[in-house]
Amino acid sequence: MAQYQLPNDFFFGAAMSGPQTEGQWNQGGKLENLWDTWSIQDLGSFYNCVGSYAGNDFMAKYQEDLRILKDLGLDTYRTSIQWSRLLDADGNLNEEGAAWYHELFRASREAGLEPFVNLYHFDMPTYLFNRGGWESREVVEAYAHYADVAFHEFGQEIKYWFTFNEPIVEPEQRYQEGVWFPQLHDFSRARTVQYHISLAHALAVANYRRAYDKGAVRADAKIGMINCFTPVYTKENPSEADLEAVRMTSGINNRWWLDLITKGELPADVLDSLAEGGVKLPFRAGDQEILKQGVVDWLGCNYYHPTRVQAPASKIDQYGLPHFADEYVWPDAVMNKSRGWEIYPKGLYDFGMDCAKNYPDLEWFVSENGIGIMDEYKNRDAEGTIQDDYRVDFVRQHLEWVAKAIDEGAKCRGYHYWAVIDNWSWANAFKNRYGFVEVDLMDGYQRRLKKSAAWLKQVATTHVVD
Repeated sequence: MAQYQLPNDFFFGAAMSGPQTEGQWNQGGKLENLWDTWSIQDLGSFYNCVGSYAGNDFMAKYQEDLRILKDLGLDTYRTSIQWSRLLDADGNLNEEGAAWYHELFRASREAGLEPFVNLYHFDMPTYLFNRGGWESREVVEAYAHYADVAFHEFGQEIKYWFTFNEPIVEPEQRYQEGVWFPQLHDFSRARTVQYHISLAHALAVANYRRAYDKGAVRADAKIGMINCFTPVYTKENPSEADLEAVRMTSGINNRWWLDLITKGELPADVLDSLAEGGVKLPFRAGDQEILKQGVVDWLGCNYYHPTRVQAPASKIDQYGLPHFADEYVWPDAVMNKSRGWEIYPKGLYDFGMDCAKNYPDLEWFVSENGIGIMDEYKNRDAEGTIQDDYRVDFVRQHLEWVAKAIDEGAKCRGYHYWAVIDNWSWANAFKNRYGFVEVDLMDGYQRRLKKSAAWLKQVATTHVVD
């Protein structure tokens, strides 16, 4: 088997989030977020009725977890501050919440780990959702205020900041596809949410720049955004309509964010096509100047699977709203049957080459990548260790393509795996396990290394992928 060498300064780390790990959902002054509200109202919507209260007990086990990450050869990890834990309902600092994050960042330094801090991971405080959520300019301003408080409170502790994780997902899952509470089906409202998140991002970056200029954040600090980028493919010998489906799908999901964070603008061809389809975005005078402030220092790329599309059978969906593409099922696709996602490691290479060509100054890192397997406990051997060679194969293949991309000019600086330690995953709860480290829900959230953990440590410490 061929070996691939990653650069010596290439970093390895873990990806996680506050709402998916912390637990203690209603303690320490934390307010309800939408996951808490949905769990209270309809716990049956969550796999095995495991709602947002669960996390993976990180607030109790953070010192152990940080030691595990360091013992596995990792030097960084990404988590998120929860808006609903840091601020009260009047927008003032919740001292108990702030104390928790100060302690986490102190413990991280002590463990020799650099924390990457994201400010929003699908966890809208419910009281703000009730005021309109991301459809409301008031909430956009509230987010900018929250970000400003965070920059000033933790500015001397945190080197790497991120405004949003996967800003395309909440418009899709909450407002368009009807998957997440409140389970709406409205393409136009989804795009309004997407537009307002873009403004919120830009306002937060502007607040960061002001905080930086006056010395409130570290001189070596950087700010970015994290999005799930899914390279868009279509069938061989595509028609003009198939290529149009690619253009719009990539435009909404990928180019929208890439243009925002590199140019401070949104792709004009996508906005024009949306308008032609009857989608009216809530533009206001001065918005272009706000968006111009959205240029960041670098980017996180979450990658799990590609997107394959073809020309839509109808330009209107079942709800009477614009429809730009149908799914294309590639006959050669290799699937993760547990998750229903295609496994296509070359997609990371294609993303890197696209950035090198169209956004040549953009530095980026793989901010999430991983494989979730259902009923993984069935793979336990006689000694109790989960045998997960498939996880090694998955990560190896993706890192090989990352190495190839770097060799050909991609500015990829590191790799964070989701999730090194099993965690709660939204409505899927613990249905699909991603970790190199098992969390045993039947034994007090005990952590146990899976077989793959030894391989991860070897790669992280040697930078040799084999």
